[in-house]
Amino acid sequence: MSEPHDVQTLSNTDIHVYEAVASHVVESGGAGLADVVRAAGMREEDVRGSLSRLVAQGYVVPKGHEGYALGPHTFEGPLA
Repeated sequence: MSEPHDVQTLSNTDIHVYEAVASHVVESGGAGLADVVRAAGMREEDVRGSLSRLVAQGYVVPKGHEGYALGPHTFEGPLA
């Protein structure tokens, strides 16, 4: 089983990028870099940095060439 994620450790930027990935995953099963940049309304370099942190922490996983999907849903928060 995966280690639980603590969403309180994410920055506002990382949460915003995660939500952009999630919205595209729900719609199409994956999110390309350009999709995430457009949905987040941020500079590509900022999105890339955030995606790197999200991948390193397991919130997002790489999918294909410059594509992303959601990692395991093991979030814990104050109500968990």
